[in-house]
Amino acid sequence: MRTSVKIAIFALAIFLSLAGWRGINALLGRDAPRTSSLASEGQDMPDKIKKTEKEWKAALTPKQYAVMRKGSTEKPFAGKYNDFWEKGVYVCAGCGTPLFLSDVKYDHGTGWPSFAAPVEEKNLEYRDDYSLLTKRIEVRCAVCGAHLGHIFDDGPAPTFLHYCVNSAALDFKPEAQAVAVGRETAASATETATFAAGCFWGVEYKLGKVPGVVSTVVGYTGGKTVNPTYEEVCTGKTGHAESVQVIFDPKRISYAELVRRFFGIHDPTQVDRQGPDHGTQYRSAIFFHGEAQRETAQRVMEEVESSGQYKKRLATELVPASAFYKAEEYHQKYYEKHGIVCN
Repeated sequence: MRTSVKIAIFALAIFLSLAGWRGINALLGRDAPRTSSLASEGQDMPDKIKKTEKEWKAALTPKQYAVMRKGSTEKPFAGKYNDFWEKGVYVCAGCGTPLFLSDVKYDHGTGWPSFAAPVEEKNLEYRDDYSLLTKRIEVRCAVCGAHLGHIFDDGPAPTFLHYCVNSAALDFKPEAQAVAVGRETAASATETATFAAGCFWGVEYKLGKVPGVVSTVVGYTGGKTVNPTYEEVCTGKTGHAESVQVIFDPKRISYAELVRRFFGIHDPTQVDRQGPDHGTQYRSAIFFHGEAQRETAQRVMEEVESSGQYKKRLATELVPASAFYKAEEYHQKYYEKHGIVCN
């Protein structure tokens, strides 16, 4: 056998060996999902729960322990909550942290409970997973570290996200308790609002000056790509909008007033543009967090429509909040750093 052939075979063997560790897609640099860098700035992160393996074994059933602590996957179509459609909230079976509302649960057809968005991003953690010779994004409970499942980008509109979760990692609380969870969130010191109104540099600067706004962070939301980069969003192919997530004090400013301020800082009749910026990533959108925000935003939109302020109809989208990916650090507080805004 010629030396060149031996070298080629040896190189292929090394490549396949490495693929077993990292995954072929990762080695080839294909478009595998990247670990999510979800926004946490301005949000109180949950306290961690730590137990010994002995304590977890005592607290969980054998199936729960295998899934939640050892990363096993239950058989498809066999889980308790796969074909389960009652109204309520799904919580972590290990610590009771609220994870998903029934309103965002859907039938993906793969045999595991599927959700389009979490109750709160801060309740989840994401990790790279190369266990099946390809890169996946593992989803864990941020409070107790339990393995829940994985997130993919093959879900339905508008989020296009697919949180594929093991039933064994979940407990279910009926609607009355889900309402209580919503009230707890509403009664907390701050609330979250998410808006898109063109280039996020200017939107963040203007909303950040509103009395009652505690903090702001710019990022990408409303699309199908997991953890996109700025360059990817700029192509218009990810479906994301340049957005601003606002943490505000409801005692100082109501959500309704915040929505009115949002309409006051841009032209909401323009379709996929603001000023010199063109593209779907510059669209006008309100990403509501819960039914109360949806109803409030809808009411304010009707007020603006009937005011006669604009000759054209509003182009602003009103859609459920989905995964929010914090933008690169150089985009954060851009005006404070450079004194420049877009619109």
